[in-house]
This record gives sequence, structure tokens and C-alpha cells, in this order.
Amino acid sequence: MVTLVLIGLVGGFITGISPCVLPVLPVVFLTAGAPAQQPAAGRAGSAVWAGGTPYRGRSGTGRRPYLVVAGLALSFSVFTLLGTLVLSVLPLPADSIRWAGLAVLTVLGVAMMFPRVQDLLERPFAYVGRRQVSRERGGFVLGLALGAVYVPCAGPVLAAITVAGATHRIGAQTVALTLAFAVGTAAPLLFFALAGRGVAERVRAFRERQRAVRFAAGLVVIALAVALTFNVTDAIQRAVPDYTASLNKALDGTKAARQLGPQQAMALQQCAQDPQEDLGDCGKAPTVSGIQKWLNTPGGKPLTAADLKGKVVLVDFWAYSCINCQRAIPHVNAWYQDYKADGLVVIGVHTPEYAFEHVPSNVAAGTKRLHITYPVALDNDYTTWNAFGNDSWPAQYLIDSTGEVRHVAIGEGGYTGDEKLIRQLLTAAHPGVELPEATDVPDRTPTDDQNPETYLGSQRAQEYADGPLANGTRTFTAQGPPGQYEFALSGRWKVGDEALTSVHAAALQLNVGADDVYLDVGGTGTLTATFRGKTRTFHVSGAPDIYPVVSGDSPQNGMLTLQFTPGLSAYSFTFG
Repeated sequence: MVTLVLIGLVGGFITGISPCVLPVLPVVFLTAGAPAQQPAAGRAGSAVWAGGTPYRGRSGTGRRPYLVVAGLALSFSVFTLLGTLVLSVLPLPADSIRWAGLAVLTVLGVAMMFPRVQDLLERPFAYVGRRQVSRERGGFVLGLALGAVYVPCAGPVLAAITVAGATHRIGAQTVALTLAFAVGTAAPLLFFALAGRGVAERVRAFRERQRAVRFAAGLVVIALAVALTFNVTDAIQRAVPDYTASLNKALDGTKAARQLGPQQAMALQQCAQDPQEDLGDCGKAPTVSGIQKWLNTPGGKPLTAADLKGKVVLVDFWAYSCINCQRAIPHVNAWYQDYKADGLVVIGVHTPEYAFEHVPSNVAAGTKRLHITYPVALDNDYTTWNAFGNDSWPAQYLIDSTGEVRHVAIGEGGYTGDEKLIRQLLTAAHPGVELPEATDVPDRTPTDDQNPETYLGSQRAQEYADGPLANGTRTFTAQGPPGQYEFALSGRWKVGDEALTSVHAAALQLNVGADDVYLDVGGTGTLTATFRGKTRTFHVSGAPDIYPVVSGDSPQNGMLTLQFTPGLSAYSFTFG
């Protein structure tokens, strides 16, 4: 427990000095030292929302810096650990906490700028027991709002806390780790808050221009809320080099840090990080559990321990709209068909990447289109994914007949070597078995430089040429041709977290450098693709699926133009 607390403190401190906190620092600095308006005369209420009293020497801002930072650390920790749990039992959108925090920040900023607004907000408190309300409590409210929208870089400690909260595995150790992380993060933030108070107490301009200082602080609070709303802060964080990356890597590599997760998953992660061409010893295989539905099994019944006893098992993590998975599946299909009679069991664990991939009928349709005949397990709650400590699509875990994981393969390629290991384990399990000839399936793994996988929804649209994408419906005008590997929009679109939905005269340009271009798109309508003087038309219907909008046998460079009839939803580009 002591080691765990130390890891939490160090991880929290690294987070508190990381580039991700830079947008929050001006607010902490200014609001921790900003003086507050005098309470309205004759009222029992006081400056609850703005906090503090007018400058009266060193006691003017009192405990305000501590309250701002305490509120921030407390709310961030609680929302990180319990936010998913709370929202899972309430009929609220997943981002409702963030939007509530942004709304409170905006109200507080306006109250600091305009005394009459503050007076209206304080009025209800004037009648609560006719008692004087603490004049510094507003700092704590401000901190609570900041904590609801403050999302720092997810280092190894924060990742462990987030996974524990999302999977409802919250115990004494997790709570201790969370509290230690909060204290570690609060330390550098408190430094800036105290610095703000020191400036307010010692600089004459702060003492003589209290009204202007309060107005500026309120303006900064509102600016932060607007920047967070339109994801401007993400662009700032990407532009600043992560000078704490080496510290996080060093922390992640410690033996104690690796023990933050389940021991089985940690051992498998180590095998994934240190891939070998030969069989290894990666520990006991976790159980495939928490499955919502089984496909390709008799009567849709789950595979049991008896079904796997004495078998060589290949657990393949995939998602049906993942082009990388689709290129790997022909190899997995061939292995299953050729070796199932000799003791090979393949389990395709379908863990969704997009919301539409949670729908069993969509997965069943994708399974049929890809001609998958081996058992498929729908892991919608990430139970098996987390048990294996997995973090990639596709990923394969090869398990011998005694239940030990002997090899981990992440991503595409290396199929010849993987098949060789499967044959070794089958021979070891059944000495004297006569295996068929090795399969002969073309390896379509891309080898040339090409576009990275490109997401189109606002949450991950990093290749959008004209700045951050924000949710909502509006008309786009491209500012110019997109740069290398970037895309640009024109016409009217509805922007969502995961996809872009065409509304009117919607078009998209993509700067291509790849053999093949695939678009994950759904809905009902027509998609027209023009590339290097050639035009192709696709009739889209039903659940999202991958359409080959550009096909070639060698790397191609140029501008791809796509035109969408209304109602089509585009999720991502993948390349081959």
C-alpha cells in the first residue's frame, strides 16, 4: 500500500507539470488571487460565487488558493473514479458532467465580471438560516467546476484509475491510489495558486484596480470554457512537446507500476511489448468472460472449459469495421479451417471501437460478410479485453493445450511465423499428428509509407485541415487544399463525436498517399468518389461498413474528392 501511494504521488506530480495542465494554469493563477466584490449592504449573504473579500492585507484572499486547488483535485478524482459508474445508472449522456462543468465555469466567469449577476446568484443564500456564508467558499465551487472539465494526460497511474472506475473494480487500493494521485497533482497547481495570491498582495496595481483584476479573471475563466467547448485546448496540447513523456515512461517501466493492473494482464502486456519469434511463457490465460452474445456456436451457447480442455486456442481481438482486422481475418479463417480437426480452437473476441459496433445484428452481418465460421464472442463491456490487458485491434493470443499463453501478436503481418507456432503447439499436444500443408494466403499488410488511419468524428479528428472540429450542424467552406494526409470539408455537415453526417451539398477532400483507401460509412444514399480523373459511385445502405473508394496495386498520391447525398454518416478512413 505504501508503494502504491508513492506511485500515485509521483504520477500525480508528473501530471500536474505536464503540458495538459497549461490551459488551466492562467485560471488558477488569476482566480486564486483575484479580490471579490463587497457583499450587498444590509444582506446576510456574501460573495459566495466569486469568493474572497476585498483586499485587506495578507488575509484578503485567505484560504482561497487552497480551496480552488482542493476543489479541483477532489472533483477531478471523484469524476475520474466514479463518473462512469454514476452515469451508467442514470439516464444521462456520457459527457453530461463535462457540459455541466463548462456551464458552471461560464456562470462564474460572468459573475466575476458583472457585480449585478453575482448579486443575483448570491441572493438565495441570504435566506439560508439568515447566517453569514463563508466569503471564500466560492473558490471551492470554482475548483469543483474546473475539476469536471480538467482532463490531463493519461499516464500509467491515471490510466489504472480510469480503467478501475470504468470496470467498477473500486477497492481500498484504488481509492488510496486516487487520493495520492490527487495530492500529487495538487502540489504544482497549488504553487501557481499561491503565486497568484502573492502577486495580488504585493503588486500595487492589483490592490488599486481590484475591479479590473476581477473582470480580467472572469474573462479568463470564460475563455477557458470556450476553448474547452471547441477543443482549442487539444490543439494547444498537441503543439507543445510533451516534456514529461520520459518521466511517464520511466514510471510505467517500474515493477511496482506494472503491478497496478491484474497480474495476468501485466504478464501478457510484457509479452506484447517484447515480441519474440519463438514460443514464450506469458502466464496463465485469462478466462473469456462477460460476453453479451455468442455467434457461430451451436444454439448460440458459450464455449465452456470442457470445450477448450486439451485444445490449442487462438484468441483474436477484432472489430468488424477495422480494416486492419479485415486484412488479418483471411489468415485466421484459413488456420481454423485447416487445423480445427487437429485440435485448434479460434475465438474471435469482438470488442467494439464505435457505438454502432455494440449492436449484435451489425456484428452478425459483419461476421457473415467476412466469411467467419469460427466462434465469435461479443465483448461489449470490455471484460475480456481488460482481462487480457489488450489495447489494439487486431491482437492475437496463442494458448497451448495446458492453458498457458505462449505467444502474443499485435497488429498485422508475421502470419507465416504465427502459423509455424500454431503447428508446433498442435504437434506438442498431439504427438504423431499429421498436419496438412501450411496455408497459402496472400499477406496484404501495407509496407509503403501511407496515410495514417484517419478518424472523422470530433473526438479524434486530428487530420482535419482547418482546425479542431466541434459538434453541431453548420456549413463548411474549405480554406484551401488540405495538406499531406489531411482532409477538408465543404457544404453542410452535422458533426458528432464519432462521425460526420451529410446534410446538404456535403463534400470531403482527402490528400491521399496510399495504394488503397477505405471509407467506413453508413446510412442510405449515394457516395461519389473522384480520384486522378476517375469517378466511382457507391450505393450505401444499412449499417456502417467499409467501402473501397480507391483501389490500386502501387502507392498513389493525389486529391480524393467525395460527395455525399444527405443522410450518410462517415466514420473513418483506413488505408492499404
